[in-house]
Order: sequence, then structure tokens, then C-alpha cells
Amino acid sequence: MQGGTFMGPFDAGLWRTGAKHHPGHDLVTSGAPSIWSSSTRMVILFVWLALPCAVQGTDGRTLGLSQSPRPRLRRQPGHGTWTHWGAWSACSSTCGDGVSFRTRRCIRFPEEEMCKGKPRQYRVCELDGCPSGSTPFRAIQCSLYDGKPISGSQTPYQWVPFHGAPNLCDLNCLAVGHNFYYTFGRVLDGTRCNPDSQDLCISGRCLRAGCDGILGSDAQADACGVCNGKNESCVFVQEVFRAAFPTSGFFGYKNVTRIPAGARHIKVTDRSRNYLALMNANQRYIINGDWAIDWPGVYEVAGTKVHYARTADVHESFEATGPTQEDLSVMVLFQEQNSGIEYQFWLPREQFRHVQSDASPLRQQQTREVEGSPEKEPQHFPQVTTAPPAPKVRGAAKKTLQEASLSTPARTASQPGRCRRCETPKGKSQRIQHYCQSDFVFRARILAKRYIGLETRYDVQVKHTYRNRFPIVHREYVWVSNTCDCPLLVERREYVLMARRHVNYEHTLNRILLQHNSYARPWSPREDLQLRDVSKHCLPSRVR
Repeated sequence: MQGGTFMGPFDAGLWRTGAKHHPGHDLVTSGAPSIWSSSTRMVILFVWLALPCAVQGTDGRTLGLSQSPRPRLRRQPGHGTWTHWGAWSACSSTCGDGVSFRTRRCIRFPEEEMCKGKPRQYRVCELDGCPSGSTPFRAIQCSLYDGKPISGSQTPYQWVPFHGAPNLCDLNCLAVGHNFYYTFGRVLDGTRCNPDSQDLCISGRCLRAGCDGILGSDAQADACGVCNGKNESCVFVQEVFRAAFPTSGFFGYKNVTRIPAGARHIKVTDRSRNYLALMNANQRYIINGDWAIDWPGVYEVAGTKVHYARTADVHESFEATGPTQEDLSVMVLFQEQNSGIEYQFWLPREQFRHVQSDASPLRQQQTREVEGSPEKEPQHFPQVTTAPPAPKVRGAAKKTLQEASLSTPARTASQPGRCRRCETPKGKSQRIQHYCQSDFVFRARILAKRYIGLETRYDVQVKHTYRNRFPIVHREYVWVSNTCDCPLLVERREYVLMARRHVNYEHTLNRILLQHNSYARPWSPREDLQLRDVSKHCLPSRVR
């Protein structure tokens, strides 16, 4: 302080002209007047006080002195909030097609916008079908105007639905006996858009239900049948059946694959002159069985509809949405070389297992050739006893009847005394009778023989079929219900066999069976000739 005036660092004597500082003396101006007035000093003081705030911001970063303040952001108004959905209303119908609805409310402040979404939701009712002969819902609505005058005419008319108008959800009714229709506004909610569609009319709009049952929903089921799923609960099976045309001259049915129960989105395709065939779990032909070719169309089997298509350019296919409720067997009736049969389907993971392409419903799969070593039998049919490895059959090793008999395994000790005389059917009448009563009539070569318990099992190669009401492949087991060699079949020889299909009560056995008095005679050209025309003596089969 000096003379009551605040002295800052800019008022020191160093800022005065000609000033010197002497120890022990005050600062003086040496008689010269000051160039700084009091007002000037006040301006400098203000600048000095404001300078630190101007050059350093609040966040420690250097700012320009001329920086303008940030503008304040204006808050955008939001949307309101929906309440919870209310309860579903009663269904609009008591049978057939019907819908119910539920509503919700939008809660919002005056400055907020409306809620996103719809305040009303419709779903399809799960109802039983209406009794046979019931009047359709649209026809009922048209009949309400029977006998009532319309605009521009006082003539009473009878009305029936008209489905040729552009707007499917208008109540378009055709005047009976006349060539015009009249629109009586909209149809009621829950009316089908057209008879061939599952879509329903809601508020004048034709809506399709999603997999969640909500009309207008985009929810879709995945390949596994799970609504809005990601195909994670099932497995996609896709293979090509490439078995070669049998060189043995066997013109008949051959197994392609077995499609297990639960399969979805099934598709089987062939591009050859061969014919696809389909068999259900009871081994009854559904399509192209018993050497008869069916017309293309829709066939109901295993709880689903199979669409069978065949075109002039030898393109043939089976398609089914599924899911199947039982196993299906796909077969092929060979007419020429196999160009490859493609098949695919989706199967739940818990039911998935490898599907063999040549598995016979009557036995386990055998892919070995006649002269080759047998392979290990797969275990897909536990009801059939697994065959042991059999020795190779050498063409040079020819034996007489007596030598072949000595090479067969010995009978069990309990058999002697239990075998009765073996009676072999003979003559034309016996041949016709056994032929017509048998499920299988075929020429077979005996490859191996084995006694199992009180039965005999023959491993045979099917050379030719004359009659088969059930599928049969080129390698089969033939069972005889005794160990008495009756009928007598010798290894490496060929026979004409007339057998029955045997399925026990528990359905754990499914096999080809020769009975004690079955027709089994050595094959010869004469025997072959006599069998060619036998089928004309049989009545039409009642079993497909």
C-alpha cells in the first residue's frame, strides 16, 4: 500500500521511467511524471485477474479466448409404454375356423408419442372340425341376405359365396341363377380367405398365422418343427444311393433307405427309368408295389401326405412335410442302371441313427457278393439273429450230393425220433396252390446252412423272383421250422422256393419262412417255364 492505492506487480518501480533502486531508500520517480494514470492501472489489473481463466479451461486443456459456449441439446420426446396384454376373448366359432383376440393400452405423457406396435392381437383357435355336411362360415354370412332387396333392385335373390372377386375379405356373394355377384361389406373376423387356404380375414385383411398361432406374426418353425428355432435340435441326413444294377439278372425291388419315424421335410429324387416305391412300417406297399405303377398324386401314410411326382423326362420324386409317425421304406424297382437316387430328411437328434441304404425289412443288411467273404452284420434289426462268418465259396470245389450232406452241421441230440416223413408237393395243382398262397416265389442259390435251436437257417442268394408281395433283396435268410432237413436243400445248388412271410405276435420276428410241406424243388429250365403262367390262376391279392 502507498498513499491508499493498491500496488500490484505492474506498479513496481521497474515500470517507471528512469527509476532506480537504492538499498535503504524508497522507490521514487526521480521527479519525472508517471505515464500510467489510475484508470490505466485499473484496466491492466482487470486483464491480469482474467488472464488465467481465459487461457486455461476447466478441464485443464488450453482454449482460445474467442471460443463460444456449447449449445444446450433439446430433449427428444419418447414413446409411451404398453400395459400387459389382457386375457384372450372367447373364440368366434365353436368348430372349424375361429379366432380370439386380446388388447392392451398405451400409457404416455402429453409430450410423448404413441406406443410402437398394435393394441390388438388375434390368434387362431384350436377347434375340432365341424361335423360333415356343415355349412361353411362364409356361406352362412351370404345366406343372411337371402330374400332381401339390394340397392337398385327389389327382386329377392338367394346368395352363395363367390370366390372370384379381387378382395378376398369382402363378403362377395353370387346370386343363384344369375351371372352377377354383390358385395355386402366385409366378412366377419375368422372367415377363411378362400376354401383352399388356411389364412383368415381380420378387419378386412387376409392374414396368415405364424407358428406361434398369432395372425400376422412372422414367427416360423425351423426344419426341426421348433417355433423360431435355429435347427439345433435335429440332424440333416442327405445321401445318394449308388448301388449298381444287379449283374445276376435280378429284376426286382431293392431297398434304398429306411426313413425313421419323426422325420421331417423328406425328399427322394430319381432321374432314370427305374421306379421308386414306398412301403409303410407294416411292410405294405403304398406306392408302386406288387409290380404295379401308380399314378402321381398325394398319398396319406405315416400321419403325413406324400406327394408323388413323375414326369415324361424320367424325373421321379417323393416329398413329404412330416413328421412321420412310423418308419417308411424307400425302394427302387430296377429297369436299368442306377444313376443315383438322392434322398434327404431332417431327424430329431434323439432319434437319429445311421440309415443303411440296402437294409431289407426281412433281414439284416448284406452287401457282400456271392463269391466274396461275408462282412460283419450291422445291428439295425435286433430281431434277426446275426449270421456268423461263412467260408468262401470256391467255384472249383464241386461236391456230390453225398459230400454236401456230410459237410452240413450235425443235428442236435434231441432231434432223432422227432422227424417225420418229408412230403414234397408235386404236380400242377400243388404248384398252383402253393404259388397262390405264398408271399414269396423265387429262384435261390443255397450259400450256407446253420442249425439255430430247433430251426434251420439258410443263407441264400436270390437269383430271380416270380412273385413277392413284400420287398426282397438279392441276399436273404430263409428259415425252416425244423432241423430235419425238410425240405431238403443242399448248399451250392439252386431251388425254386415258395415261402411265407412270418411275423410273430410281438412283431419281434419278421422273416421268410419255409414250412414242413412248402414247395421247394430244384430249379431247372422246365420248372422255370411251368412257373411263367401260374400267376393267372391266382385271385387278385387283397393285401398291398
